[in-house]
Amino acid sequence: MSDAVTTAWGPLSEARILTGDERIGGADARLRDFWAWTLSDLRTNTVRPMLAEYLVARAVGVDHRPRIEWDSYDVLTPDGLRLEVKSSAYLQAWEQTRLSTIEFGGLNARTWSSTEGYSTSGSYNADGYVFAVHTAKEHATYDALDLDQWSFWVLPVSAIAATGQRNIRLSVVERMAGPPVTYAGLADRIREVVVPTA
Repeated sequence: MSDAVTTAWGPLSEARILTGDERIGGADARLRDFWAWTLSDLRTNTVRPMLAEYLVARAVGVDHRPRIEWDSYDVLTPDGLRLEVKSSAYLQAWEQTRLSTIEFGGLNARTWSSTEGYSTSGSYNADGYVFAVHTAKEHATYDALDLDQWSFWVLPVSAIAATGQRNIRLSVVERMAGPPVTYAGLADRIREVVVPTA
């Protein structure tokens, strides 16, 4: 079975995991140099969510497949569960006068396909939601790579959809999901809470 999809411009093959050792021709650089240049500030609101998605993918054992930017969910488990990963943090990459309020956005969204384009309205597109919060409250101790500084909550899509909300505060997630789990307990909590909906 081929991974290639035929398009008007020729075959489109699936992305594969790269090592970082790949050369950037003519630039005397390797791919890992680009990654280090663009992804090193793990506090930014563009990089931290990707790290959270990776942590969830690794927890459920699917980090061997690259993320798909345009999918309607973030992680597909080996059991076929579709997970949406939402992340936040108290500290940001800019100067703050106070700690950030933890809120998660984009709970429902329009989907996109190459044949239909964008759907006309938003929907809850995953079987479950993983809420990841980096808990450090002092820049001196902030370390996004220290999994002890992360907390996770898991909710089924039915609970999220019942709110009818596009955004949700951490206090509401805590009330609905109970205490957080550590990274070590994340995969088990996902298996306990999330059930397939489609």
